[in-house]
Amino acid sequence: MPTPGEKLRALIESGEHFVAAEAYSALTGRAVQHVGFKAAYMGGHACSAFHYGVPDNGIFSQVEMIDQSARIAQAIDIPLIVDADTLGETVADAYHFTRRYAAAGIAGYHVEDEVNPKHSKHVNGLCSIEDMQLRIEAGVKARGDSGLVIIARCDELYTSANGGGGTGSIEEAVRRGHAYAEAGADAIVFASAPPEQQVEVIPQMKIPVCTLGFNLPNTAFTLSTGWGWVSAAVGHLAMARELMETGSVKSAMNAFANFPEKYDLIDQNLYDDLIVEWAERTGRPTRPNHAR
Repeated sequence: MPTPGEKLRALIESGEHFVAAEAYSALTGRAVQHVGFKAAYMGGHACSAFHYGVPDNGIFSQVEMIDQSARIAQAIDIPLIVDADTLGETVADAYHFTRRYAAAGIAGYHVEDEVNPKHSKHVNGLCSIEDMQLRIEAGVKARGDSGLVIIARCDELYTSANGGGGTGSIEEAVRRGHAYAEAGADAIVFASAPPEQQVEVIPQMKIPVCTLGFNLPNTAFTLSTGWGWVSAAVGHLAMARELMETGSVKSAMNAFANFPEKYDLIDQNLYDDLIVEWAERTGRPTRPNHAR
């Protein structure tokens, strides 16, 4: 059986553009697989906001990220790509966490060059090219035969005006992209960069390019995020208000009653069968409508 990393590599090497759709939990991972996506993506913003109520400033730790991504990876059959931030503070962290991502069944991750704390009003800028190369090289050493795909995230085109640490230089973005490829990155993403700048850089890359949030020509795949957790939070707020104001959540009752059977995202039938067999073989009573 191919590893998750090998599955992801096969998708990339097929030459057919695909979308890795947002998943921040096991259930949402099952949902994107159910509708037919070939890969899933767990972003740091989605995970930190939804599970911890904190911003994506690098404070959501790698241990927490690995823990949550492992739950998703174990619940789905399609490859899962994960936002690994900077992979920690040092190359030792990068090596250690790469081994843990691979052991957790993660197909690939992206490691970025923005210095923590990132994406805040305080802008630290980007790490040196050499530092980023060493992080990538540590990941290459650590992944072993898992096939884990290492995606370099370059934030040079993600400027302080939009919350990033880059300067917006096309030339520097190209220089960093080539350096990251030389270090062993399998693909690259120029995150949160204006499309018009990305289309200048993409043709100059020597490794596959993916985009974050939107599709562009001549790219291998797209990491689609930001819509799932936000819509879930907005929906939850609306239903919480309905409950507070009316004493019930009528808008959700029909969905709740039919959800397990209609979508089969929580293995209800599998566990029912296991429990019924256990009850029958040990002499425990079963409900009449569950008897075989």
